[in-house]
Amino acid sequence: MLPLNVLPQPQDEHLSQAGLFRGLAPPALTDVAKSARQRSIQNDAFFFHQGDPATTLYVLIQGRVRIVQVTPDGQQVILRIISTGEMFGGIAALGDASYPASAQTLEASVALAWDGDNMACLMEEYPRIALNALRLLAGRYQEMQDRYRELATERVERRVARALLRLLRQTGRKVDNGVLIDFPLSREDLAELTGTTLYTVSRILSGWEKAGLVETGRQRILIRLPHKLVVIAEDLPPAQSSDIT
Repeated sequence: MLPLNVLPQPQDEHLSQAGLFRGLAPPALTDVAKSARQRSIQNDAFFFHQGDPATTLYVLIQGRVRIVQVTPDGQQVILRIISTGEMFGGIAALGDASYPASAQTLEASVALAWDGDNMACLMEEYPRIALNALRLLAGRYQEMQDRYRELATERVERRVARALLRLLRQTGRKVDNGVLIDFPLSREDLAELTGTTLYTVSRILSGWEKAGLVETGRQRILIRLPHKLVVIAEDLPPAQSSDIT
């Protein structure tokens, strides 16, 4: 693991864009920045592993990170893709705990880092940070509840469509012929995001390619007709598809 390096100051611009620090006044952001350190991690490496002592909270400022959990039966599940400005490893601020999942880079990444004890002190001094953290964690909890419901009740095609739409909202970049999910995403990654098999995901994507909904390449997915994916994700009658924008 790479060492924590003291950040050059100021880092207020990065912090002001992060949900964890939303609403903080400039002097408070400067104070928070002074406590931060930087971690630079190469592609396909780890900020932390599942089961490690939870000592550090992070805010991503460059790159992409996936949060991965290995189940007791050895199955790997991607819980979430972390984008720029998002917090991860937040359990470190809650005291004596272990990381429940691993944080693995999808590309070379840089994050601001705070020791758990330092972040707890900052939360006491600036209650807005604690409130923001609670809201973010509540949002993550709701997202996990929704994912569980999808796994338990929805057909696989809907789950894959919902996962692609979530990624599109997080990282989508408009291009001439659609919206590109703008980071390396393999079919195996998509299978781990949706709790299904590589074979099933490949079959679904091949069908969508033939229908002109998506275009796939080596670790890339272009969404050509996002509104059609909405119809699939929401299980709408085909007649309603023309009303989706």
